Formats: sequence, structure tokens, C-alpha cells
Amino acid sequence: MKDKRQKTGGRRRKNKKPGPGFIKSPKKIDVFEEIEGARIKRISDEFWAGFKTLSKFENAVSIFGSSRLSPKDEYYKLAEDTAYLLGRAGYEIISGGGPGIMEAANKGAKRARVPSIGLNIYIPTEQKSNPYVTTLVEFHYFFVRKVMFVKYARAFVIFPGGYGTLDELFESINLIQTQRIQKFPVILVGSRYWQGLLHWIMSTVLRRGCIGASDLSLFSLVDKPSDVVRTINKFYSKQAHNIHG
Repeated sequence: MKDKRQKTGGRRRKNKKPGPGFIKSPKKIDVFEEIEGARIKRISDEFWAGFKTLSKFENAVSIFGSSRLSPKDEYYKLAEDTAYLLGRAGYEIISGGGPGIMEAANKGAKRARVPSIGLNIYIPTEQKSNPYVTTLVEFHYFFVRKVMFVKYARAFVIFPGGYGTLDELFESINLIQTQRIQKFPVILVGSRYWQGLLHWIMSTVLRRGCIGASDLSLFSLVDKPSDVVRTINKFYSKQAHNIHG
């Protein structure tokens, strides 16, 4: 049997280049990478839109409360008057942009002729922005929206509300407690509404040692719009005094 290398002069044959009609098979698509890449892009775009729009506001107060309270509710009027006084004191107003307490906050801001900011969220109930918003930013992701509430606020003012309001309350004091953000005023409005929750915190959470006594100072409780303004002004006046001696 003859050695096959004799026919090729002892050299191996080179692979032929594909002809002009050859079609290269496409690169396999990583579905996970494609979907998550699009999601990351969307998240990044929301952060960028929020930062770009809100960076011009340097003295804002975020106001929270139930979307279910009507203009006839006592807390709606209280929130409107609070936002109005804050506006007259030089603060811009940020709300979730929807109805109820959010609408009252934006209404008070507009009355005071200060920026009335709404951070609206797309949810299955199709929350629409209220007519008193003068600067609107809309979000798909709750966590991006949360960052905007905290990053551009000098205080949180929290009126009666449900799970969403409680979420903002406890997240803010947790961020302060764990020193993820600098301390700022977190003010609950309406002692009749909040007294049950505060009693439970002191009688159960504190008593069991799940928080320390000093953690109760992370928030305050008031009943009047003027007390909200006074609490915020007092906090920053004291802070300025400590800085400048």
C-alpha cells in the first residue's frame, strides 16, 4: 500500500476557502443576555431622566400619603396647607404625582407658586398624574423612583396612607439608621392616625430589643402644617450652627 503523502509531495492539503455562495451560520443568540441587556438599558435611561430633570431642585420636600383620600378628607386639606406653607418658606414640593394626598401636595405647591414635582409610576391601575403637577417624571421601576424621592429631598413629610406610604416611612428611617444617607427630618402628620403604630413600635419592637431607644428620634410627630415647617427649619438651622460654630 503506497503512502498517501506521495500524491501530495508529503504536504497536507490546506482547507479550501468557502466559495461566494457560502453563508456563515449566525452567532447563537443568548436570550438571557438580550432580555437583561434591554432591561438594564431601560433602568439606566430612567435614572438618567430622573437625575437630569431633578438636579435643578436643591431645596425640595417629599410629601407622601394615601392616593385614596378625597378632597373632602381632613388630611387632604392638611396636606394642601402644609405644602402651601412649605412653598411660602422657600421649599419645592415633590409628590408621587397621583391623586389623594399627592394631589393635595401638588395643589398646595402650585398655590404657593413654587415647583410642583410629580414622580408618577406606571402601575396596573393606570395612575394618572394630577393636574397640579408642573414638572412630571414618569417611572416604570419603583426602585428608581424611590432613589429620586430620597436623593432630592431635604425632608420627608408623611401623611396617613397605606402600604406604599409605610414603605417610604420605614425605608427612609432605615437608611438613616444604617447611615446609608445623612440624617434629615422624617415627619409624621396626624397623631390620631399614627398613634396605634407608634404604640406598637414602642411596646413591642423596642421592648423586644429589635431597635434601640435612640432609633425613636429618627422621626417626629406633629399635627399642624406650621409645625412641619418649624421642624424642618429648626433642623437645618441647628445643622448650620453646628457646622459654622
